[in-house]
Amino acid sequence: MTWKALSASGLVLAAALVAVPAQAATGQVVTKVSEQDRETALAHWTPERMKSVGDGDLPPAEQISKPYEGAAPGVGRLFMSTSTGQDHSCTATVVPSETKDVVLTAGHCVNGGLDRWDNPIKILNVVFVPGYDHGAKNGVFAARAFAWSDTYTGPTSGLDDDAVIALDPVDGRHVQDVAGSQDVSFDTVASPVDTTILGYPVSQLAKGEALLSCARPATLKVNSVLSAWETDCDLAGGASGGPWLRGFDPATGRGTIFSVTSRGSTNGDLVTTDLSGAAFSEAVEALYVSADDL
Repeated sequence: MTWKALSASGLVLAAALVAVPAQAATGQVVTKVSEQDRETALAHWTPERMKSVGDGDLPPAEQISKPYEGAAPGVGRLFMSTSTGQDHSCTATVVPSETKDVVLTAGHCVNGGLDRWDNPIKILNVVFVPGYDHGAKNGVFAARAFAWSDTYTGPTSGLDDDAVIALDPVDGRHVQDVAGSQDVSFDTVASPVDTTILGYPVSQLAKGEALLSCARPATLKVNSVLSAWETDCDLAGGASGGPWLRGFDPATGRGTIFSVTSRGSTNGDLVTTDLSGAAFSEAVEALYVSADDL
């Protein structure tokens, strides 16, 4: 059993999803969020509502991944809801930018695609909570815009499953100044590579309330459709968008992002058996470079 684009609460998005642009830019799909909608998002995500994303029937606890202890600069939990009335969460990471307002996550975390009747599913109420740990510790940052490359065709695709989000400052402070950041690189990486993956899986282990880590070698797999990194990490849904870090230093909690969690497989007991993350492409590099313009 394969989960295609696993987000929030471990729910799999509908099978026929494709990207639905809200506003198009050259080579990218951009969504701008009005000031009123940003205020609505902040009001929507109360501490109680954030916690409730982990309510209900959840997949079993991870066995390979463990609770992460120590610093994890820039890593946080991403919350969003859909026009169909569901609340979800993913993982995102602050990356260096001139505006100091940019986070990197998976495309399917902010691309709702279509429902079974081919109606657009809008993504609403997008906020980022850096260093989330059983609640917000460092503020709640509303998204003012988000974008993905037009080479990403929606949640059924693993190609270029990446997105950038521009956040509003909180009390005049930019998220990068508040939370720090992780380096990101688009250089070619030799395979296999020792990898630390971080995320907020909504499973029985932590219910999305705490950061988990998985340290495993990742191997690059290439076929006619895409190039993707694969590993046997068992992080559950909600870890989508979390950073894949090489050169990770446990003392500082920092490394270099070379992919983000995109897709994976589960067995009959809903235990994740592997994860994959798309290899960064020129289109994704261009997306990152232009993120300051959001």
